[in-house]
Amino acid sequence: MATDTRTRMIEATALLIRQRGYHGTSLNDILSASAAPRGSLYFHFPGGKDQLVIEVTRDSVAKVTQRLGADLAAESDPAVAVRRIYQSVARMLEENEFSLGCPIAPVVLDAPNDLPDLAEICRSAFEQWIGLLRQAFVRAGVPEQRAQALALLVESSLEGLMVIARATRDRTPLAAVADEVVALVEAAVRSGKVAQRADAADLPP
Repeated sequence: MATDTRTRMIEATALLIRQRGYHGTSLNDILSASAAPRGSLYFHFPGGKDQLVIEVTRDSVAKVTQRLGADLAAESDPAVAVRRIYQSVARMLEENEFSLGCPIAPVVLDAPNDLPDLAEICRSAFEQWIGLLRQAFVRAGVPEQRAQALALLVESSLEGLMVIARATRDRTPLAAVADEVVALVEAAVRSGKVAQRADAADLPP
């Protein structure tokens, strides 16, 4: 654990939110887990728990967004990238012994509508992640409308599979669904390239 009090509170809160959600995490839980005095929380976060959770969620979203973007950019074939993303999620679940899933799912399930900033961070996160997937599919030649549908399919299946894997303590469902989703992405890319070649052939010389 970090020695800096502020960093300890951020790290402890990030873990607690993923385990228990917003409403299930109290100030006392945060202070206990971070070994921080109560006064230090309001010194570093004058807005209290709400400010801390907003900052933690924003940071968690930024990390996932950066990692997803890097994974997709590293492969010219989006089907390969998608398979590696499923594999990465499966490893993450095994490494934390199926105790942690998506960093914002518990917040969304707590319906933080009374905290507009937090709700917006969650909405924007899914928009960014789906957008990164869609852009990768479009770059590979998949038409925009189908690319959006595929991106939604990938993101929604990952979110659901994390819940199933945690409940069953088994990564097998991720591998099974990955095979099906990758096949769909491969087919969409092939179809898109065929359509592009046909369009090119119809162009006047």
